[in-house]
Amino acid sequence: MESRDRDDLGRARNARPRDGLGRPLPYGADGVPRQPEGVQRSPADTLVEAQELLDAGRPFHAHEVFEDAWKSIDGPERELWRGLAQLAVGLTHALRGNGTGAVALLERGVENIEPFRVEPPYGIDVAGLQTWAQTLAAEARERVRVEPEIPRLTG
Repeated sequence: MESRDRDDLGRARNARPRDGLGRPLPYGADGVPRQPEGVQRSPADTLVEAQELLDAGRPFHAHEVFEDAWKSIDGPERELWRGLAQLAVGLTHALRGNGTGAVALLERGVENIEPFRVEPPYGIDVAGLQTWAQTLAAEARERVRVEPEIPRLTG
């Protein structure tokens, strides 16, 4: 039986290096640094770090930052962070050329951030992100490859 990669706690965790879009590379290849998991950040720090990753062309890694926020909070804002993570994964799929996956995640993300449209917390440009995601989803439906703009998280 083949042994699996494990983290320090013994959980199965793929240790293969990844490229900027989160795709696994062969063992020994040069990859981009992975985001540490389970990091507690303030909402402002989450937005700054995620925006830096988006600007660097690493939306998969931005999704991991949003995922930390989503998994560390209970209550209504949980869906906000989940929706932002879905938008980042939707962008990842679009950049990878997976239009079907892009559309599905972008639409889910738009839906999950909708309750925050009227009174967006933390300066998040919910309406702008929704417009961006809907435009990208429409493009992804029509073409295999798209060249999306990087979204601005705050106004």
